Amino acid sequence: MNPQKSIVHMDLDTFFVSCERLFDKRLLGKPVLIGGTSDRGVVASCSYEARSFGIHSAMPMKVARQLCPEAIIIRGNSQLYSEKSKEVTDIIRDHVPLFEKSSIDEFYLDLSGMDQFFGCMQWASELRQKIIHNTKLPISFGLSQNKTVSKIATGEAKPDNEIQIPYGYEKTFLAPLSVKKIPMVGEKTYQTLRQLGIRHIHQLQEMPVELIERAFGINGIKMWKKANGIDNSPVIAYQERKSISTERTFDRDTIDIVKLKSILLAMAENLAFQLRRGNKLTSCVTVKVRYSDFNTHTLQKKVPHTSADHLLIPKALEMFDKLYNKRLLIRLIGVRYSDLAEGNYQIDLFEDSEEIISLYQAMDKIRDKYGDRKIMRASGITAKTISRFNPFTGEAPPLLANRRT
Repeated sequence: MNPQKSIVHMDLDTFFVSCERLFDKRLLGKPVLIGGTSDRGVVASCSYEARSFGIHSAMPMKVARQLCPEAIIIRGNSQLYSEKSKEVTDIIRDHVPLFEKSSIDEFYLDLSGMDQFFGCMQWASELRQKIIHNTKLPISFGLSQNKTVSKIATGEAKPDNEIQIPYGYEKTFLAPLSVKKIPMVGEKTYQTLRQLGIRHIHQLQEMPVELIERAFGINGIKMWKKANGIDNSPVIAYQERKSISTERTFDRDTIDIVKLKSILLAMAENLAFQLRRGNKLTSCVTVKVRYSDFNTHTLQKKVPHTSADHLLIPKALEMFDKLYNKRLLIRLIGVRYSDLAEGNYQIDLFEDSEEIISLYQAMDKIRDKYGDRKIMRASGITAKTISRFNPFTGEAPPLLANRRT
């Protein structure tokens, strides 16, 4: 029998809104929306007061305005949110031997074995109070024997509270809840479950797993296990990555500006996809150019935290234009994104329209399924042979692996 685990899931409540309220007390108790301010924008975050009107994250801002005309709409400050997230991360790092940062405002803590010295619930509660005292941000947590139950428990504890699910009571706790509470159940899956007459978790618990598998495939098995409080996934140790980069050394030095810009564009686009895949945002873009005489020049520029290539590519091309010396052949070019921060949204929700977000999600879905280079911008198509290196897994094709820094 496996030893009992103690897993805490911590979640900063309405994180973006809470950050804004630190600097503007007039927002307290008011319906607040963070996101694109135009009707074509989307809601990145909203206060509990706004949620009472039926507003939720990723909703078109136009719809949110209609539901709550008196809502206060703020464009958002990703730099502020990254800084406050780092404050919380630093506190957790100083106190927890093993933790995982799953997004900009969510953490899993593995406290297994610590109950031999003092109660895990008391310890987690004291850590929560320290975070609240030091950052002035509300945070909730759930404690149980695995990640799934703890995450659902956090949702039940909110706002600004804590809850423990004792060993052996996981199924009892989950049973009366809506199946929508299961982390992997989205709106489409929920509607399918409703059509099958399944609205509450206890109904899913009571069904033979074979029937669920028949209806949903392998995801059905995962969903059934989560409904029964079964989750053996480990807490993955958090390691803060500082940058990702790629570069291309040419077989023959070149001054073909069309080719150079095409390759640079493809590099910037592919790295941005890797950012989104790893739930990362960058705030610094660097372009590197090495000439045939081996003189190397770099230029970097600060940008608002983002992982959107339609914002990053123009910066990279702009810096290349400043570096490019038309009289010299180029041996190597490279792109680096640094000052990375956690971000659980894929692109800049504060600036982009619903159409842009949908386009990115569709493109990334194709890349995840068929490969990084199966879909790309037309202007970068001539660079389709550039490295498919994944900076988050360390994988690279043999031919280009030695061309990485």
